[in-house]
Amino acid sequence: MNAYVFPGQGAQFPGMGKDLYENYPAAKALFEQANEILGFRITDIMFDGTEEELRQTKVTQPAIFLHSVVLASLLGDSFKPEMAAGHSLGEFSALVACGSMSFVDGLQLVSKRALAMQKACELQPSTMAAVLGLEDAVVEQVCAGVTDEIVVPANYNCPGQLVISGSMAGVEKASEALRAAGALKTVPLSVGGAFHSPLMEPARVELEAAIRATEFKTPVCPIYQNVTAKGVSDPARIQQNLIDQLTGAVRWTQTMQQMIADGASSFTEVGPGKVLQGLLKKVDRQMPSSSAQPA
Repeated sequence: MNAYVFPGQGAQFPGMGKDLYENYPAAKALFEQANEILGFRITDIMFDGTEEELRQTKVTQPAIFLHSVVLASLLGDSFKPEMAAGHSLGEFSALVACGSMSFVDGLQLVSKRALAMQKACELQPSTMAAVLGLEDAVVEQVCAGVTDEIVVPANYNCPGQLVISGSMAGVEKASEALRAAGALKTVPLSVGGAFHSPLMEPARVELEAAIRATEFKTPVCPIYQNVTAKGVSDPARIQQNLIDQLTGAVRWTQTMQQMIADGASSFTEVGPGKVLQGLLKKVDRQMPSSSAQPA
């Protein structure tokens, strides 16, 4: 079975999407439509901006979404997904590419999501850190042991790599305890705040209203969603899982394992970079994977 996966924040790079814009009129039309919807020329930042400019949350999230969705639209008849998933922000790209949401609705939600997350980050200083070389269960146990601060497992990226998220003090305390418990190392991430943690509750509340007001349809194939790591086709459930995603963990390791158990025979990454192909290798070294190419 063909599985398609869509990357999240961190996959961006200067110049992303420029080749698609210059070589495909249909892609150019979508990019220009996005500039209009967003109210600023995001293409200028994507094509000619610096890494720092691209790193602004209000730019990063729509940029990665745009690159992924435009690329998916150029795959033509070769795009026959039998299952799909997206890492965090990438879940929105997957839903649009697989027909559950319109391009315009998807872009508007991603833009609102980025701004709501930015606002939540400004309310309370918070952070994330990658934990390398420990079993997931040990990380969960250590986080649960920090009771006077907020810190939770946020991104289950692949076996031996789990990102924790929470208040500054919570992440620091947990990082110390995790190193003592045998982690190879803990790496502070240069992110705006504690994504996929209870500290994103103000953003979740803000985004919930927008998601509830958006029309969702049955996608062409099951979407393996972050919060459940299971394939979902029911529009109402897709909607609820998307709302829960902001404060819930990204269960990417479990998602890859579930897709493979359900019959995935190859994975195609649709969007900038090869981050997800790298993570897949840690889950199943033998599983074929590739980057999507326009038809």
